[in-house]
Amino acid sequence: WGDEGKGKVVDVFTPNYDIIARFQGGPNAGHTLEFNGQKHVLHTIPSGIFHKETKNIIGNGVIIDPYIFDQEIQKLRAAGLTPEDNLYVSKKAHLILPTHRLLDAVYEHAKGANKIGSTLKGIGPCYTDKISRGGLRVGDLVNENFSERYAKKKQQHLAIAENYSF
Repeated sequence: WGDEGKGKVVDVFTPNYDIIARFQGGPNAGHTLEFNGQKHVLHTIPSGIFHKETKNIIGNGVIIDPYIFDQEIQKLRAAGLTPEDNLYVSKKAHLILPTHRLLDAVYEHAKGANKIGSTLKGIGPCYTDKISRGGLRVGDLVNENFSERYAKKKQQHLAIAENYSF
C-alpha cells in the first residue's frame, strides 16, 4: 500500500488535498502507477505529481539520489508533465553520493553470512552522514564551495572503504 507520499492510499486521496509530501525515506522502493495504459514508476517524487493542481513536496527527511531523481524528472517530462510547476524540494534533503553506494556494498560484504539484504543504493550510509551532520544537502549544490565539500566527502568515504579487506 506504500507510505511516505507514494502508494495506493495516497493515490486515492490526492484529489482531495492541496499538498502531498514525502517526509522521509529514500529511493529504495518504487511505486507504480498506470494511466491510460502507460506505467509510471516513482522512487522519490510524490505520486501527487500527476495532479497539476497539487503541490508535491520532498521534505528534509528524504534522501535523494540525484541520478534516480533526474531519471524520474526526465520520464515525467517525456510523458508530457512539467514537474517543475508543482514539485518542491527541501534544501535540507540529503544527497546520496556514488560513494554512499560503494560504502553500502562494502558494509554488506563485510557482514558475510550476517548480511541484511541491502538494496545497495547507499541509503544506510547516506543516513549515517545525515545523522552525524556530515552529509551534503540539496541546498549545498548552489554553494560555491560544493565541489570542494564533495571531493572531501568522497575522500572520506574512500578512506573508510579502503579499511576493509576481503
